[in-house]
Amino acid sequence: MVALISKPHRQNSYAYQRVFWQIGLVASSLGFCLISTLGIMRPSLTAERIYASYSVVERSISVAALERYAREGILDDELAVYAQYINPQQLEQLRRVLLTRIELTPVAVAQFLYTPQGIILLERLGQIIQTEARQPGFYAIRSALILAAATPDGLTLLNVLRQFPTRSIRINLTRSLQIAEQLDRLVSQTAQAIALVQKDAMNAAFAQPLDVWQLPDLRERGSLSWNQQTLTLSDPRRNRQFLVDMYLPLNLAKPTPVIVISHGLGSDRTSFIYLATQLASYGFAVAVPEHPGSNAEQLRSLLSGVAAEVAQPNEFINRPLDIRYLLNELERLRISDARFRNIDVQHVGVIGQSFGGYTALALAGAELNFEQLQKDCTGLSDSPLWNVSLLLQCRALELPKTGYVLRDPRVKAAIAINPITSSIFGEASIRQIAVPVMIVSGSADTIAPTLAEQIRPFSWLTTPDKYLAVIVGATHFSTIGEATPGSEPIVVPPQVIGPTPEVARLYMSTLSVPFFQLYINNSQQYRPYLSSAYAQAISENSLPLSLVRSLSNTALEQFLR
Repeated sequence: MVALISKPHRQNSYAYQRVFWQIGLVASSLGFCLISTLGIMRPSLTAERIYASYSVVERSISVAALERYAREGILDDELAVYAQYINPQQLEQLRRVLLTRIELTPVAVAQFLYTPQGIILLERLGQIIQTEARQPGFYAIRSALILAAATPDGLTLLNVLRQFPTRSIRINLTRSLQIAEQLDRLVSQTAQAIALVQKDAMNAAFAQPLDVWQLPDLRERGSLSWNQQTLTLSDPRRNRQFLVDMYLPLNLAKPTPVIVISHGLGSDRTSFIYLATQLASYGFAVAVPEHPGSNAEQLRSLLSGVAAEVAQPNEFINRPLDIRYLLNELERLRISDARFRNIDVQHVGVIGQSFGGYTALALAGAELNFEQLQKDCTGLSDSPLWNVSLLLQCRALELPKTGYVLRDPRVKAAIAINPITSSIFGEASIRQIAVPVMIVSGSADTIAPTLAEQIRPFSWLTTPDKYLAVIVGATHFSTIGEATPGSEPIVVPPQVIGPTPEVARLYMSTLSVPFFQLYINNSQQYRPYLSSAYAQAISENSLPLSLVRSLSNTALEQFLR
C-alpha cells in the first residue's frame, strides 16, 4: 500500500544519532582517562580521594587537587607528583575532558544506561572503577552519571566525580593496565593496516597512472534536474508503515535504475540528501526509506522514556525487508502511476551507512551468522569495549534461530559506509556476497572500528569486483549530511564529529556515481574513476583518501603480527 505526501517531515537526524553515542562515550571516558592517569578524571564533592592499587602498592590523590587544577589551572604539590609523568599537552587535555559539558537531560542519560547496551558498558567500567568497599562500581557509576546530568552545571566528568556516591573511588590498576596494553595493540594494528592500504593504493596508482584532468569532474553536480516526492508505504504483513523520499530525474525516456539509501541507527531519511540529489543529477532514481524501528523518532522515544532501547533485535530483519517491500511497491507503481513508469526495479543499487551498511550487505547476499555471534558475544560484559558496534550486533542473538532470507536478487551492487559486519556476518557470510561491493571506512571510527568492521571484512570478500575506500581521519559520522534547516543541533565535542566532514561527503558523492554507472548501467567509460590513481588525485590533505581493489587476508594477518 502506498500514499503520496507533498512535504516530507524532516528531522535533525545527525544530532540525534550522535547523542545516542555521546552517553556511551562519556561513560567510556570515565574509565579510559583513569587508565592513563591514575584516576585523573575524578573530582567529586562526595568522593574525597581516588585510590589506584597495583598488587600491594596503592597510590592516591585528593579530588580537591583535581578540581583546583580543572577550575583554576593550579597544580598543587599533590598533583605535581603525578603531573611529572605526562606532558603539558596531556595535562591540558585532562582539563578539557574534566570540564566539557554534554547537553543531555537526566532522563536521556538514565534511559540509555538502562538499555542492554548501557548495562554492558556499566558492567565493563565497573571492573575498573570500584566503590570504597572494593565492589564493582556498576550502580555507583550509573547513579553518578544521572545525578551529574541533573546538576545546574550539567553532565561533565567533573560533576560525575562530584556525584560518585562513596567517599573514595578505587581504581583496579591491574585490570586497567591489561586493558591499556590491549588498546595499544589494537591502535598499533589499526595503524599498520591503514599503512598497508595506503601503500597498496600508492603502488597501484604508480603502476596505472591516470590523466585525471582529461576526465569530466564528478565532484560537480550532473546535468539533470529532478523532483522530490514522499511516499507512505504500509506493509500489512509486518504491520509496518514507513516513509520514502523519492528523487526522480526529469525527462528521461529510457528505463532509470533505482538506488536505495539506507540510513544508520538513530538517523532518518534526510541524512543523505546530498548523496540522493547527486545521484539523481546523474540519471538515477533514488529512494530513501526511513526505517521506523531504528530511526531518529525511535531514539527520541528512548531518550524521553517511552521506548526501552534504541532498536529491537528484529530491526536486523525489518530493515532489509523494508527495502524489499519498497522495491515491490515501486514495481507496482510502474504500472499504475505514470510518474514511475520509466524506473527500472530489476537493476538496483544500495548504499547504507552504519546499520544501513549492514542492511546493504544483507541485501547483497551476506547472511546472519548466529554461530559467529554466539562465539563473539559470549562474555561480552567481561571484555574491553573497543568495538562499540558489538553492543548492537550481539542483540541479534535474541532473534529466533531460523533461516532468514534477506538477499534480494534485484540488488546488483552495494556500497557500505562504516558498516557493522564482524560478528553479525563474520567471514563465512561475507564470502557469500557475489555482487560488486564498495566498503568505505574512516580511520577514526570509534563506533565501528576500521580494522575489525571494514578492513578485515573487505579482505574476506571473494566477489571479483570489490573496492575498499579508507578516509584517514574520518569518524563514524563524517559522511552524514548536515542538519536540516529549522533543526536544533546538539553541541558535541569536535572529535566526535571529526574534521572537515564536507570533504568526506564529497568523496561519497564522487565515488558513488561511477560505481553505480559501471555496475548498474554497465557504462564502461566510468571505470577509470574507480582507481587508486583517481582517488589519489581527488584526495585532500585534511582527510586523505585511499582506494584499493584487493587486500589478501593472509597478507594482512601476516603484516599485523
